[in-house]
Order: sequence, then structure tokens, then C-alpha cells
Amino acid sequence: MVKIAIAGGSGNVGQEIIDVLVATKKHEILLLSRKDAPPGETAPSVTWVKTNYEDPEQLDETLRGVDTVLSFITAHLDPGSVAQKGLIDAAVRAGVRRFAPSEWAMAKFDHMPWNDGKTEIREYLKQLNKDKKVLEYSLFVPGLFTNYLTRPYKSTKHVHPMETPIDFDQRRLLMVEGRDDARITLTTVTDIVNVVARAIDYEGEWPVVGGIRGDTLAIGEIVKLGERVRGGTFKVERLQADDLNSGVVKSSWIPRPDHPSFTPEQIEALAERLTAGILLGISVGAASVSDEWNQLLPDYKFTKAEDFLAEAWHGKP
Repeated sequence: MVKIAIAGGSGNVGQEIIDVLVATKKHEILLLSRKDAPPGETAPSVTWVKTNYEDPEQLDETLRGVDTVLSFITAHLDPGSVAQKGLIDAAVRAGVRRFAPSEWAMAKFDHMPWNDGKTEIREYLKQLNKDKKVLEYSLFVPGLFTNYLTRPYKSTKHVHPMETPIDFDQRRLLMVEGRDDARITLTTVTDIVNVVARAIDYEGEWPVVGGIRGDTLAIGEIVKLGERVRGGTFKVERLQADDLNSGVVKSSWIPRPDHPSFTPEQIEALAERLTAGILLGISVGAASVSDEWNQLLPDYKFTKAEDFLAEAWHGKP
């Protein structure tokens, strides 16, 4: 049994991982949140800690005796990465063995400035260990959640099925002209949280880049998959990179990436810019991730995108 601290654990992915870790009945879990604990009881192995990430003394005391810290602090809600840097520094002072920064998405962040905080934390951790290893850490990167493609239907308990440029419901897809071969890794939330649970118990050293690869497909292959799963032809709109680089999306529809960390007003205001950035990022390989955790956990069977989506959409209109 080890003691695990989960920062930003009241968020969607954090809650999914807490559920799996609680089910193992192996660990003591500290859920760190800026919010007050909600009414009702938490699991016996979970302790809610209202946390001020700018209070070093409180963080040091909270993390004392903790083996592993998993961070889900939202990058664009942490200007200057103040909260996450404070968490890292406190982890070092408290003698924490392992740290997972708030990643849980793309391999790289080209064209996606809202993820600048993640880039900053990658560099911060790299510099921390520049001369000698101070803190073992891994960047858990799974690509795109396959569960997003079941929108509007939920296919997991906590993660909201966010709208993306790949819309299985309306059988349509946006992409950059000439990039049918751009590859996207699709990984289910179930696979992600199961890998994290196994990583907690993993006796070897964590890889710095911790790719979690469910299935990696070219956009053209995803279109064909969608047509098999949903029936009928997908409407594919190919957009010009020059327009997207100017923040202009010349399409018949623009996805509203209704992530819980954005207000409806922010989503409406940013939808075009977010879509342009996501499409450009995908076109240069940002969503295609490596498979370090697949190699380290050879006995774990990852879910194929078509198997998951065929089951999720079975019987749906």
C-alpha cells in the first residue's frame, strides 16, 4: 500500500482514476482541491484536503509521507503554472518518490497555445533533473479519448464526451486539406485509468515520456471506421492551413469543445480559434503518441477503437 495525492482530483479524469484506485483497496488517497468537500461521504480510503497551492507550508505538510502525486491541475486555469510548480517543489521537499504532471492528452502542443502551461511544466521538470535525478516523473499522454467520439452519449462515468472535429453523431469530420494521412491515437478512458493503476504498482523506473496507445489511425482510416460503425457516408470538409493559421475556420459547422473548465461564454468566443488550433495540431502529429506504457505492461490488452465504438453506437440512431 502506498499513499497517493491527487491534485485537481475533483475533475473528470481525476475522479475516474480515484474510482479505479479505490477499487483496488490497496492505497490511501489524498484528494487535493481548492474547493470545499462536497456533501456526502467519500470512500473510506479517500481524504479530501482543501488545498492552497500557494502555501508552501501547507503543501509540505500535506505531502509528507506521500509516495506518488498525480496532477490534474488545469493548465489554462493556472497562470504562470504557479500551482503546479508549487506542487512540484513541495513534492521534492516532502520526499515524494514519483510525480505525474497534468498531461493526459497530446504528445506535443504545436498550434495549441492554451496548453502553454503544460509545455512550461515539461521544461520545469526537465531542468529539475538536469544535473541529477531529484524527482521521478512520467508524462502520461494518451492522445484523444476514444470516449469523446460517443458524444452526445456518455460512455464513462465522469468524463464529459466533448465535441471534437470528429463527429460520429452527425457523421461529419473536419480536417486540414491534404492530411488524410495525419495520425491520431485514440485511447479509452478505461485503458488510461487502468494503466495509471498499474503504473502505481510498477516496480521499475517510470519513463519520462509515458505514451499510452490504445489505437493509432490515420484520419482517412477514421472516416472509414466511422462509416462502418455508423452506416452511411461521412461528410468530410477539408480546410486550408493558411485560413486556419489565421484563426479562420471556413466550414459548415464549428465544434463547441464544451470542456467543464470553460464557461459557455468562453466556449462560444473561443470555438473557432480552438478548432483551428486542434486541426493544425493534428495535422503535424500532435495527437499521435508513443507506446512506452504499452511496452512496459505487455500483459495488458488495450481496446481497439472500432471494437469500442461499434459497441457504444450499437442501436443508436
